[in-house]
Amino acid sequence: MSIEEYKLKFHEKLGYGFGDFASVLFWQSITANLMFFYTDVFKISSTAKAALIAGTMLGFSRIFDAVIDPGIGMLADRTDTRWGKFRPYLIWFALPLAITAIAMFTTPHFSDQGKVIYAYVTLFLFMFCYAAINIPYSSLLGVLTPDPMQRTSLSSFKFACAYSAGTVVSITALPLAQYFGNGVDTTAPAGWQRTIILYAGLALIFFLATFLMTKERVKPQESQKTSIGRDLLDLVTNGPWVLLVVATLAMMLFVATRVLVTNYYFKYFVVGVTGMGHDVIHWGFLGHSFAWGFAKVTSVFQGVNQAFSLIGTLLVPFVAVKFGKKRTFLAMFTISAICCGAFYILKPQQIALMLGLQALYSLMSGPLSPLIWAMYADAADYAEWKNGRRATGLVFSASATSQKAGWAIGTLFTGMLLSSVGYISDAVPTPAVSHMILVLMSLVPAAFGIISAICILFYKLDEKVMKQIASDLVDRRKTSAEA
Repeated sequence: MSIEEYKLKFHEKLGYGFGDFASVLFWQSITANLMFFYTDVFKISSTAKAALIAGTMLGFSRIFDAVIDPGIGMLADRTDTRWGKFRPYLIWFALPLAITAIAMFTTPHFSDQGKVIYAYVTLFLFMFCYAAINIPYSSLLGVLTPDPMQRTSLSSFKFACAYSAGTVVSITALPLAQYFGNGVDTTAPAGWQRTIILYAGLALIFFLATFLMTKERVKPQESQKTSIGRDLLDLVTNGPWVLLVVATLAMMLFVATRVLVTNYYFKYFVVGVTGMGHDVIHWGFLGHSFAWGFAKVTSVFQGVNQAFSLIGTLLVPFVAVKFGKKRTFLAMFTISAICCGAFYILKPQQIALMLGLQALYSLMSGPLSPLIWAMYADAADYAEWKNGRRATGLVFSASATSQKAGWAIGTLFTGMLLSSVGYISDAVPTPAVSHMILVLMSLVPAAFGIISAICILFYKLDEKVMKQIASDLVDRRKTSAEA
């Protein structure tokens, strides 16, 4: 078969995307809300060290996740079932993931020390289950088709579904937590537990759909001889992959610091909470006046973020075909970093400008993840073309390690900086606290974005190179199978 014959039908691309819809129902819940949950709902500590404790714990969980990812990837590479190497993990770990997520958002009546222990145990169990299902799922991108442009399309479906789930969580999490709780504020523990139960039920359905709607087609060459040591050596000597890893690390720092501080930004800097979150921000747009509380303004902002990220992602296949993945990535990242940095000069009442800048930021930054994950699939092909050995699970799991490391560093960084200026849950923010929240929302992530873009400048696997590599690999696999 020629490379052009590996076209995927719409339903299979959508089915693949459903897996990230399921994953992001959980991921968006923890990235956008878990630190806030630990400090302001779970009340992990009654002292001023709550943010530091939560940030440190979340950081360590990401480090743990990053360490186990390559092991899961290598195990998946060596899994051999009638359903393939990677699809079975969607069934094996879907229910354990749902159960640990619910436990993680459950608040027990323990002492401060007991709460810390409970939080560590449930968080680490969740991260293990998440890695065990998400690493094989991500690796599917490299084995559903060998066609580089089809993979870009697949990656777009993956992240379109991811941003759709992110939109659902962003718009509904705080209102649902309020509704399922006491109906008044967003800090009732029962509200968060019931919200996650709802998300977990939806995730189970979508994981099953991905398993049923996809098929693994790309297999290692019959003559391939490999070992763990050889796989690792191939990986670290893969120049394009190394560049992508560094770029991903910086990109995750770009995303993580901003996502983690968003709730704090609106609760303490924009709305200016003096009690339990009932204060209102008054603002106007085109002659109309609005009075929004913390839950509404934050949900709308996060909803705009996810919705415009989705729109940007849907445009990726068309833009990438015209300009190439590398040039598209660089242009979009530059614009999104500028939009991010501009938040530093905004005033609390300038909600309309915040939403407008966020819309442009999201339109440009949303496509970055599908672009870079499509590049990882190219890096896996490059490694097979160069070395005659394929380790798709290892490439994607080790790539995810840089993603998790970015979240770990970003979480630790955010928690330490908030703690260093004396952040206390539900207390009136001091000028130092307000300024630190503002910097973490704007200048810090913008700087990380610039670093990531610089790395991609040196990436060499353009569309012309990848088309030749893909064609060579199809011929090799055909020859190997006939032999």
